[in-house]
Amino acid sequence: MTISNGRQSQFPIEPFFLDRWSPRAFHPEIMAPETMLTILDAAHWAPSSGNNQPWRFIYALRDTDNWDKFVTLLNPSNQRWAQNASALIFIISKTYRLSKEGERRPAYTHSFDTGAAWFSVAAQAMKLGYHAHGMEGFDMDKAVDVLSIPDGYRVEAAAAIGKIAERETLPEDLREREKPNSRKAISEVAFEGRFTGEFKS
Repeated sequence: MTISNGRQSQFPIEPFFLDRWSPRAFHPEIMAPETMLTILDAAHWAPSSGNNQPWRFIYALRDTDNWDKFVTLLNPSNQRWAQNASALIFIISKTYRLSKEGERRPAYTHSFDTGAAWFSVAAQAMKLGYHAHGMEGFDMDKAVDVLSIPDGYRVEAAAAIGKIAERETLPEDLREREKPNSRKAISEVAFEGRFTGEFKS
């Protein structure tokens, strides 16, 4: 059993995995460009099928020319808190790979691989005293246009990175949600031999 950060695992996992969570309350601090690049450098060492490295990161740092543009790509509900972060990232994946003949072929694991890179973003951010909060709440079509995403690439998610602030800095309706959440029992998500979970149409 492992207990940390108000969470409990029934197995002896590293406390780091319980300490990682996705806060919304951030201090509006400036992040050094070198810090952002350190986080992204860690991410680009993630594993990928055939070393295809399908991930791409487009980022903006607080109080730079691109900041307001990135904030406006988020849904209004996410803008309320993410505007206080130190950095915003859009995480992109390349959906194809090229054959030896130069033909585009679907890259089946592009999202899987890019998810590994995203976790590396979150992990390295924590090692540097930050936390990361991933989001699907953004305008996909606008992001493709504003960020000049070419054909063959998919915008997977957005993420805010910052240092945790007191929950009282959040809008009142978000304060109660500002705590590490729990998880389903491992028996609900891991099955030996075959899928024995709940089937839903």
